[in-house]
This record gives sequence, C-alpha cells and structure tokens, in this order.
Amino acid sequence: MIPTTLDHIAHAYDAFLVDQFGVLLDGSAAYPGAVDALARLAKTGKPLILISNSGKRSDPNAARLVKLGFARDSFRLVLSSGEAAWRHLSQRGYAPGSKVWLHARDGDTSAVDGLGLTLTDDPSQAALLLLAGSQADHLTLEDYRSLFQPLAGKVPMLCTNPDIEMLTPLGPRPGAGCIAQLFAELGGAVDWIGKPYPLIYHEARRLLPGIAPNRILCIGDSPAHDIAGGHRAGFRTCLVRTGLHANTPDGDLESLCLAEAGALPDHVLPRFAM
Repeated sequence: MIPTTLDHIAHAYDAFLVDQFGVLLDGSAAYPGAVDALARLAKTGKPLILISNSGKRSDPNAARLVKLGFARDSFRLVLSSGEAAWRHLSQRGYAPGSKVWLHARDGDTSAVDGLGLTLTDDPSQAALLLLAGSQADHLTLEDYRSLFQPLAGKVPMLCTNPDIEMLTPLGPRPGAGCIAQLFAELGGAVDWIGKPYPLIYHEARRLLPGIAPNRILCIGDSPAHDIAGGHRAGFRTCLVRTGLHANTPDGDLESLCLAEAGALPDHVLPRFAM
C-alpha cells in the first residue's frame, strides 16, 4: 500500500464521505492542514458529506466543527450515527412518553429531542437503553459492568456510536462500541447504528442520488469502521494514517486492515491534507 496525496486522487471520484475523529480532529482540535484541505476539496463542487460515529445529531456536530475553525460551507452535512439513529427511532413506533435511558457526552439530548420520549435516570425503568457516547474518561468498564449486570436480557440497547475506542485529550479510551460489547457479553440484546453497519451507508446513498458506488470515496482512519463499512457498501476507501493507528508500523498496516476490515483500502494518505 503506497501512500498518495489527496490532490492526486480527488479527481477520480464524484463524492466524498469523510470521517471526523482521527481524520479532521485529534479529539480536541483540528489536525494541522485539515481545515484548509476540507475547504479545498469542497471547492471542487463535488458533494462532500462528513460521516461519523458520533452519537450526537447532525447540527451539534456541525456546530462543533465550525467552533474548531472549519467553514460551514466546506461540507454538506454531518451524517452522524446519531442522526441516522434519530431517523430510525422516529419510525420505530414507541408509544408517546416511553422511557429511555440516554447515555451521551456533554449533556447532549439531541438523540431523542422531538421524538416524544421521556428520559429517565434509572435504566431499570427504561423501555430502551440508548448508548450514544462513552464516558469512559471518568467511568471504568467495571463501573459499566455493575450498571448493566441487572439489566442484560431485560432491556434492549441501541448503540449509536460503534467506535471501540475514542480519542480524548488523555489519550485513547474505551468507546461506546466497547461498552455495548460488554452489555452483549452479559447477555444483553444490542442493535447497532453507525460504521461499519449498513444503515448509515444506505442513508449516504440516499443523499447521493445518481452517483455510482465506485465513484464515492470513504476517507477514514479506522480499518474496522471506515474501511470495512465502505468496502461492504461497495464504495472505494482511503485510510488516513492519523488517529487511532498513527503509531502502527507501515509494515504491519496490510495485516491490520485484513484482520479488522477483511479488505485493503484503495488508497492510503499520511494525513488529510491537500
């Protein structure tokens, strides 16, 4: 897998699906050159959608990016797993007032806003556990085990952020996907929305009518999420060498991709820059 540049490959595609964390953001700020690269890619006039395993909905994600220096006109929207899940929940037919236990970051409730559901702090009283984010920067996996042990097999979980790890200012920490895996190991039922699962890619196709799958490029830092999901959807893929696997030796990259994604990316970028 020979590294290339974004300038060199951009002309070959008609639309772009770009990951946030690990590509544009390091967990707290924009990577050097990422703001300019996204703006320049947008100026090609080709559709550019950010696709993210954020449990927050589209607007809060977009607002955070603008706050961190990205121009709002440099992307069409943030197609987050939270946004895809909100649309999915709006069609699931929960009775008005049904209780939901929501676990998110930064006090964000956008995952359920406008759905007529009632939030509860007591997960044992909930009809659904909605895992939109991890708080493993101050809770341990044993804390989560103690919380979920009495609930497994009784209350279903919807995980809207399948990332196994998350980038934080303190370094990588267990992501919501890791917490959902723990719930499943305890015997709980988990539905998944986000990369690499199909629903978010079906939504991307709906937003990009008339563009052939092999003319859509997925750009991300995770073989297990970005490369696997894009490949299964029939899109082309590009692995960026920042983010979670920035320190993986070049010689181990091919085996890592085959192990985590079952496929190799079509392109490799040292970083997201033009």
